Amino acid sequence: MASGSAIRGSRVGAGPMRPTERCEPAPRAEITYWCGNGHSVEILMAADAAPPATWDCPRCGRPAGRDAANPPGAARAEPYKSHLAYVKERRSEADGAAILAEALARLRQRRGEI
Repeated sequence: MASGSAIRGSRVGAGPMRPTERCEPAPRAEITYWCGNGHSVEILMAADAAPPATWDCPRCGRPAGRDAANPPGAARAEPYKSHLAYVKERRSEADGAAILAEALARLRQRRGEI
């Protein structure tokens, strides 16, 4: 007498063995990008989707464009900025001095120095 599951080798909710038998893939367009090092990148995208202007080259990491004769230049690396540099962009020296004086006054008041 057989025991166990009647459906062996399958799990509940398993899909078809070959999905191409049941469904048709969405229409696609092959888009080619070229980087400054001469690499070409071929990307498959949905036919109705607007392709981006640039794509990162998987071989060298440089930006790649749609025009093979005129690829985009190398991406300009932004220098590292410290927290202080960002603060100085937002505030002037006078603002910083006023904020520091206010903070020191509150600190001295808490300590009972005033």
